[in-house]
Order: sequence, then structure tokens, then C-alpha cells
Amino acid sequence: MNRNNLGDIRIFVEVARKGGFRAAAESLQLAPASVSEAVQRFEDRLGVRLFERSTRAVALTPVGERFFERSLPAVTDLEAAINDLHDQKGRVTGTLRLSAPYSAGPFFLDDLVARFAISHPEVDVELIYDDKKVDLLSSGIDAAVRSNTLLGQDTHAVPVGPELTMSIVASPDYLAKNGMPVQPHDILSHAAICYAFDLGGQRAPWGFKGLDGYYTVEPKPRMMANDMRSLIHYAEHGLGLAYIYREIGLPYIENGTVVEVLAEHLSPLPRYSLNYRSKRHMTSRLRAFIDTAKEGVLVS
Repeated sequence: MNRNNLGDIRIFVEVARKGGFRAAAESLQLAPASVSEAVQRFEDRLGVRLFERSTRAVALTPVGERFFERSLPAVTDLEAAINDLHDQKGRVTGTLRLSAPYSAGPFFLDDLVARFAISHPEVDVELIYDDKKVDLLSSGIDAAVRSNTLLGQDTHAVPVGPELTMSIVASPDYLAKNGMPVQPHDILSHAAICYAFDLGGQRAPWGFKGLDGYYTVEPKPRMMANDMRSLIHYAEHGLGLAYIYREIGLPYIENGTVVEVLAEHLSPLPRYSLNYRSKRHMTSRLRAFIDTAKEGVLVS
């Protein structure tokens, strides 16, 4: 393969990954016209059309989709190998791209990222909050903070953050009108305020400890949101029982706007996991972030 082909493949992959010429040009720090010309030149050389173009969008053709799937792993490994050359110089540099659920930020991740950025001033950090499952191969993300239920296949993970102590809360008025749940399955007859991972309705189950160990109950939701601050807000307004991280709900519990129920039946959830694609060709910045995560969380 000649050098021009290799460069054009990288440009093609970035256009497919970013979904457009302008976004790819910004990522590659090239002029949009140069990116478009490189893709056109590559298509002419191959004799196939890789993208369908319109004034509004760029989409892969079926041939382009297959080529993207085959070429992406090679380009990703090549980029990591090039980063390794810089790593071997003893400097932790570049851009660390992370994905995490909204709830992880105020809980522990914002402090962890701040600690890392202070310790490694030559690394830029891009942190995108998104509750959806992330494809680490195609997204350009270095690592994703996720619960164990959303970890990707064929990836590695290390636990991060504190153990997740849970709480079920409701307003005093709601409990006065609807009664206090005594056993976990009592929540099935109550209005539930549930955490939703996505618009498809995938919900976080409510976890309890029993004689035979951990088990879950999934009540029918009256309200759903992917931000726990919204769940607490709905609970304060008497809309039902909310299942939340206790640390996030503690100020509301202490000021009396919500009341804890079933506390003795709740089981803590496992820590979050930092999910990454491969130990092979791991960049020094990702390795440094993992080391920082293992050291603990900055609290002030």
C-alpha cells in the first residue's frame, strides 16, 4: 500500500466516524475542501462510491459501510501505535475522550477528572455525558464510565468511584395519602419515579437484599428521567417513590422535603466501571487516568 492510500483511508474513516466532511476536517485539522477532495480521489482510485452525498448529509454506501467496518480496527490500532511513539518520550500528552452517565459527574467523576487534569497539564480532556451504551471502536472515545449492565463486549474494565449506596424517597404528603411501603414488593402498588437509560425505556432496576441474596423489583413507572435531580424533584412534588443515589438525595432527606423508606431492605450497587477497548496500544494518557482513578477521588 502506498503512502497516499494510507492517508486517504484515515481521512475516509474519520469522515465515516464523524458523519460529515466538516466535522472530520475539524478533527484532522484540515480544510474541508481537502478532506472532500481526498475522499473523491480515493473513490476514483478504488473505482467505487463510498459515500452518498446530499446538501444536508453524508452517508456510507453499502460498499462504504463494509469497508469502514474492515478498516476501522486497523486505523484505530495505527493511531494508538503512533500515540505510543509519543508516549515513549516520557510525556503524557494529547486528548483524552471520555463518556459517562449524567449521574456520575456530581457523584464523583467531575472531581476525578479535575484531579487528573491538574496532575497532567499537557492533556486535554473531552468529557461527554450520555447514558447510552458506547461503541468504543467506532465512537473515538478512549474510555466510558458505565454500570456493569452497560459494559461493552470484548472490552476491559476497572472499578471506579465509591460504592453506590441507594435510597428510596417520597414526599411526606405522598406517603400520608398512599401509605408507607413495608416490604420491597409493596412498591408495585405505588407510583414509581424511575431512572431511564434511554428513550427506549430501559430502566434501572430497584435492588434489594433478601434471604437468598440480591434481587430486583421493577415497578411500573409513573415518571421517568435520566437525571436523578429530576427524580428527586418529582418525588418532592408528591408524584411517587423515587429510587436514587443516597448521596445525591441526602440534602433533601435532611431538610425534610422527602422521606426515606425501606432503607433496611436496600442493597448497595457495585461501583461504576471504567470501560476501555484494549490493553494493547493503550496510550499513556489513558493509563495515567486509570492510575488516577485507582488512587481515589478528590473531595475538595
